Amino acid sequence: MRIALVHNRYRSNMPSGENRVVDTEAEALAAAGHQVSRFEKHNDEIDQWSWARKASLPARVLWSQQTYRDLSAALRADRPDVVHVHNTFPLLSPAVLQACRAAAVPAVTTIHNYRLACASGIFFRDGAVCHECAHRRPAPAVQHGCYRDSRIASVPAALAVSVHRPAWKSLVSAYIFISAAQRDLLAGVRFPPDRVFVRHNLIPRRDVPKTARTRTVIYAGRLAEVKGVRLLMAAWDQYLERAGRDGLRLVVAGAGPLQAEVAAWAAGRPSVELAGEVTSRRCAELIAAARAILVPSTWEETFGLVVVEGMAVGTPAIAAGHGSLAELISPGTDGVLFRPGDPAALAAAIADAAAHPEQYETYGDQARKTYAHRFDPERSLEHLLDIYRFAIAHPVRHPAGPLASHLPSHLGRSDGGNP
Repeated sequence: MRIALVHNRYRSNMPSGENRVVDTEAEALAAAGHQVSRFEKHNDEIDQWSWARKASLPARVLWSQQTYRDLSAALRADRPDVVHVHNTFPLLSPAVLQACRAAAVPAVTTIHNYRLACASGIFFRDGAVCHECAHRRPAPAVQHGCYRDSRIASVPAALAVSVHRPAWKSLVSAYIFISAAQRDLLAGVRFPPDRVFVRHNLIPRRDVPKTARTRTVIYAGRLAEVKGVRLLMAAWDQYLERAGRDGLRLVVAGAGPLQAEVAAWAAGRPSVELAGEVTSRRCAELIAAARAILVPSTWEETFGLVVVEGMAVGTPAIAAGHGSLAELISPGTDGVLFRPGDPAALAAAIADAAAHPEQYETYGDQARKTYAHRFDPERSLEHLLDIYRFAIAHPVRHPAGPLASHLPSHLGRSDGGNP
């Protein structure tokens, strides 16, 4: 099969689960003998732009004529059977969908976040989960400055949600949600139900030597508020009040906007080790040696990569019980769920892990079985190929007429009739 992957990559200095998923799936497809081409833009490019070009970015979020031209040329040259669209924000824009339509190539999209209903993409505002825009146009996003805490920056993000929703609903042959929880939270967009699939991200096996468990728990992820990092710090302090010096140690692996704050906090706590940003293999080794993974996310994760990565090496998770995390973990069987946003509940769960190591070994054994049963990478890849086959066999149909008639009216025509 000839497959074109389309993705707007996040900044290289910021850990990105989406980037990892795209790369992992591309490698798996190529290893299985498929011809994979990639059409990508990198957010790092923005740093090299002139001020005038940076000023044009809000308009590019709505429509990138350059993307339309370049992707159209790539599709003519590569002649793929299917295009798999991942992230289009902010450099690619939904122009990719129009390019696929013009080339008569079916488009499949993996929806990694909540951006098709929420300007910030995370259903999170002012430190709490927010669904205000889930079933309506995202005008509140501008009022509250949901994107980058700025009303001005939120305008193009909110407009992109509103203006291009018809295209996302009519120009895609198959939609992949990475959890049923995510699908349900985006129900207000009203995607065609016969084209909707739930498929978890592909998590490869890790060839990590079996080692003895250490008296550690680990947080591995981006150091950001939505990931529950501040909640984790508060919970750890509460746990230390109970455990004193003879309890578990906390390993923190990752980087992000709260890095300096976490470092200052850890400096006064000998029980905390900062591993920094590590390779995927080193991260797997740290996870395999830990008693449990801590996943305190305050937003409703669309998919918990680190939960399943832990399952792959037999390490259970202690996770906030909302979003996809409640879907991935069977509490009391292969992991533990705690009340979201409650540091005392997380502290109690950590104390439980410290007091019952044998129970957590049992959870870990079952977690490994869960991985084999629910997240087997070969079956995951075959599921993806089945979705591609569906899209090829059932492409979306459009009435005859000029391409520009399917565009939002304010975009009009340019370049001799191209959208």
